[in-house]
Amino acid sequence: MTSGASTSSASGRKRTAILVSGRGSNMTALLSAAVDPAFPAEIVAVIANVPDAPALDKARAAGIEAVAVNHRGQGGRQAFEEKLDAELRARNVELVCLAGFMRILTPWFVERWHDRLLNIHPALLPAFKGLDTHARALAEGCRLHGATVHFVRAEMDAGPIIAQGAVAVLDDDTPATLGARVLEVEHRIYPQALALVAAGAFEIHGMRVRLTTSGADVAQPPLIAPKG
Repeated sequence: MTSGASTSSASGRKRTAILVSGRGSNMTALLSAAVDPAFPAEIVAVIANVPDAPALDKARAAGIEAVAVNHRGQGGRQAFEEKLDAELRARNVELVCLAGFMRILTPWFVERWHDRLLNIHPALLPAFKGLDTHARALAEGCRLHGATVHFVRAEMDAGPIIAQGAVAVLDDDTPATLGARVLEVEHRIYPQALALVAAGAFEIHGMRVRLTTSGADVAQPPLIAPKG
């Protein structure tokens, strides 16, 4: 069993970094939530593996330090991750959120950030790991689809589930329309999940994440269900 309790930073908020590769849609949702001084996580840096990722400019506009660590020309995956890890540790980062970070991380990095590394995936895991999740859900005839925030493990799109949100699949849905509704859910559950983790309001039992009594301070439960 792993407890969510851990040492707080001087501010009482968990120093959190967001890793991105593109436009930073979920990053923006996390930054908006963290503006509230009562939010238990403080976003101290946004790091992109793509130097011209639009998310970097968005982070700077929000007053957040934005750093590029180009994955190209680093001499291999672990060499890149060692540099990434050094940037995180230089800023005393305690939690890391992957938000559209399009790199598969090695076991070396994942283990160094065990139970402190979060990811969001556009499907109701463990279903539809990988890419093209909305098209695959439609092809399989799913009536429910959604998004998942989970702790990262070495296996792709695997790890204890922190929060999930579901939407109903409509008869006339396309991958684009379904994906747009799922993205709205992503923007809701990622801040909720980060708040739970940063507040230490959880325990991990194998592959299960259970809320503790301190979770009463978190505004919403880690589940969104479709209406109707």
